[in-house]
Amino acid sequence: MSGADGNAPPPGADPDAEAESGSTGDSDMELLRNLLARTLGLGTDPPERVLDELSLAGVARFMQSERCRRVVCMVGAGISTAAGIPDFRSPGTGLYANLGRYELPYPEAIFDIAYFKQHPEPFFALAKELLPGQLKPTVCHYFMRLLKEKGLLLRCYTQNIDTLERVAGLQPEELVEAHGTFQTAHCLRSSCRHQYDLSWVKEKIFSSLVPKCDKCQSVVKPDIVFFGENLPSRFFTLLQSDFQKVDLLIIMGTSLQVQPFASLVSRVPAGTPRLLINKEKTGQSDVFMSLMGFGSGMDFDSDKAYRDVAWLGDCDEGCLALAELLGWKKELQELVRKEHAAIDSVAAREDKSDAPGGDPKPRRGRTDSTGGSTEGGGAASEHRGDSKES
Repeated sequence: MSGADGNAPPPGADPDAEAESGSTGDSDMELLRNLLARTLGLGTDPPERVLDELSLAGVARFMQSERCRRVVCMVGAGISTAAGIPDFRSPGTGLYANLGRYELPYPEAIFDIAYFKQHPEPFFALAKELLPGQLKPTVCHYFMRLLKEKGLLLRCYTQNIDTLERVAGLQPEELVEAHGTFQTAHCLRSSCRHQYDLSWVKEKIFSSLVPKCDKCQSVVKPDIVFFGENLPSRFFTLLQSDFQKVDLLIIMGTSLQVQPFASLVSRVPAGTPRLLINKEKTGQSDVFMSLMGFGSGMDFDSDKAYRDVAWLGDCDEGCLALAELLGWKKELQELVRKEHAAIDSVAAREDKSDAPGGDPKPRRGRTDSTGGSTEGGGAASEHRGDSKES
């Protein structure tokens, strides 16, 4: 009696509901066990290794094979510093270290949308200094152009707002400008949202005016993504397809600290090789971030490493080294030389027009034919920027 009655449900209990509750609990535990096992690499074998060697040479041989048809590039501020454009958080030289004169409550406030709506003046004063003149893209930018010309580039995902990918010859449809661009601007009033181009905004800024909408007199903001704003819908739309069919992911000049951009490294198929060209290793596996849903990071050094390669050093030098292994080095150098000469020619004509009979006005942030900086200044690349990017 007691054995049967002791296991009986209390009066009013629903046996089916209890069974369902127990089943749900078991499913939750199984899901948690599977997530932990996947995150920690327990009881799972890595996918087929497609690189014959975990090195830059191994990546180059893979790129020359029939298996590599679609390359996605992820880039940050480190690919633009050679053009004379500062990054944001490098100690002493980064943009955030040199904002004292704007009397901000905290350095990032200059790119905070709530602060901007109340106090737009500091941002536009800074923009007057930072808007690019005739900047020259770097070797990294032209390496991506070469990938395009070889029919390999599926897309470039950039954190930068300097538009140098466009200057280098990538078309808007080949780009995802994850943190926006100075190329266009919009009125902030939701009932208006009139669009303006860069030349209109520059005219206002260089007249020391806060750009105001011609239609409603509200502030006009460049289409860069401030803290507190959503990333462009194009970012979320394209990553769904691009990162499922990519054959090789190349990451350059980013510390992979800013989400959700940093999480893209985990979006590629498990067998897709990933090459990092950067001054230091970054984006490595972090158990906590994986459990938070940002996927597993890269593995360069463990016994289980099978697809990730890190080339450490200057980004331009890394691209030249890869181009040499691919047999493209002379072609890349000639492309850089030709494109830089064309930019110099345009700049010379503008200088002559702007200053008749006088010395040509200096252009900030020009680079030499190898991508090295010849003058400082230029537009800050990546306002949501990562530190030590290169």
